[in-house]
Amino acid sequence: MAAYNGARHIKEQIDSILAEIGPGDELIVVNDCSTDETPAVVAGMNDPRIRLIQAERNNGYVRTFEWALSEARGEFVFLSDQDDVWLPGRVERMISAMDGKDMVVSNCKHFDGPLGPFHEIRLRPEDSSHAVRNILGIVVGYRLHWGCAMAVRHRLLEQVLPFPTYMKESHDQWLATVGNVNRSIVYLEEDTILHRLHGENLTPHGIRSASKILKARIVFLRNVYEAVRRARRARAA
Repeated sequence: MAAYNGARHIKEQIDSILAEIGPGDELIVVNDCSTDETPAVVAGMNDPRIRLIQAERNNGYVRTFEWALSEARGEFVFLSDQDDVWLPGRVERMISAMDGKDMVVSNCKHFDGPLGPFHEIRLRPEDSSHAVRNILGIVVGYRLHWGCAMAVRHRLLEQVLPFPTYMKESHDQWLATVGNVNRSIVYLEEDTILHRLHGENLTPHGIRSASKILKARIVFLRNVYEAVRRARRARAA
């Protein structure tokens, strides 16, 4: 979990996560120099499964997620936002859905705010094997993968990390690109998480300018090249 000024909702989210994980699991929370009570709220929950890491300077959400993933030690790694709510049975259903693959992405039920045009887009299980089409969808922008709805096997992090240095946003689309390039991704039809929408979300709610869209597409194309390069290197190792 990447945390920044999330004191308002983070306890509710952590409670929903702790209810889903076992005694041998851990929740890694990287606090990105919050200026509110976020670290105090997390520390005050006093659960041995929570590992709170304090950043010395603000790194932004992409690098904070990168840091959190690099600290993960379990076989299965779930990404988490600070203000959502995990639905009961989420962990079991997502791990079961992987069925030998390295990555699973479910759908989300959005709440607590107005829906943007991309919130209605849903992943379909029948598209799981259509790697080229999925990658094209990521580049063009019609196949959105929510990071908060992702889980990966630890071995995939060897290709995911480190994040490309040029990447400033959309770490979730980078992970989805790596999963599709490896043809090792599963789409789960059901909603496994309540995804909170509010004014403080980092995901844009409206249509961005043409220049920003173009820049994002160029980055996504670079991501495809980099994912293919890393996959070939992994196979050759």
